Amino acid sequence: MTEQDAGSRIGSRIRFFRKSKHITLQQLADRIHKSRATMCKYENGDISIDVNSLYDICCALNVPMNELIDMPLPEKDDPEDILPGHTDESPFFKSKRMYFYFYDGRYNHLKDGIINIGERDPKTGDYSCTLSICIVSPSGRTSELFYTGKVIYGEMLIRFSFINSCNTLEEALLYIFNPLELRDETVGLLCSISTADLVPCSFKCLLTLTPKEPTEDFRSKLLFTDAELKRMKKLNRLLVTNV
Repeated sequence: MTEQDAGSRIGSRIRFFRKSKHITLQQLADRIHKSRATMCKYENGDISIDVNSLYDICCALNVPMNELIDMPLPEKDDPEDILPGHTDESPFFKSKRMYFYFYDGRYNHLKDGIINIGERDPKTGDYSCTLSICIVSPSGRTSELFYTGKVIYGEMLIRFSFINSCNTLEEALLYIFNPLELRDETVGLLCSISTADLVPCSFKCLLTLTPKEPTEDFRSKLLFTDAELKRMKKLNRLLVTNV
């Protein structure tokens, strides 16, 4: 992607959010203390937007900066070597399969699944993905939940969005830390709804590059730590720590 292509994409995102909020070009220009002509050139990608102006636009539109600059990463010469991303250092950029684990305290049961990364959409730059989770009911019956969705790669985070293939009402969002160092596992937070009672819920989870045995030590990694619980209580937010 060239600098001009990036500018055009950012400009089109600015135009999209501006119109969705029913703000005229002149109104936005006035809010960031620029001329209407300059604002028009920003949206058309005719001139580059400096960081300070981009920040002012984000504030004026009340939109996070990543919503404006989120764009597909450049292609590699050999896409089979590194599937998504733009670094050779992170194994989570390279992996086409990840193993997914979380602990369900309702049934005192460790649940596991597999995430498979598919092909890249040339239009959006996103990658398709699937998630299958093995479920064991209190009566001992086993079943499998299957989700389809897409994955977006960032420098610090990787985001998965899934839809339950049997219940489109259930959308699951999974955010995981993208570790810069070479390691086999990373922490994430799964946000979805409970299929048993249809209430919103979140789970701490682990994604690994190789299958893991359900040992007590591994189970303990899936539980919120005392430090995390203390911090959540203080901030009134559900969060996990990048360790």
